[in-house]
Amino acid sequence: MAKKSVATLQTGSKRLTKAIKMVKSPKTGAYTFVESIMSPERVNEFLSKK
Repeated sequence: MAKKSVATLQTGSKRLTKAIKMVKSPKTGAYTFVESIMSPERVNEFLSKK
């Protein structure tokens, strides 16, 4: 796995985090970016998944 990026977003009373993960395609070998907005507690779980 390559680079990871995490940004914190605040909207009203909710605290959200946008996580971006680079994933290498097993078929073509090209890298794609997977983005997700979630609560800060779920970031490590998202980044550890393949």
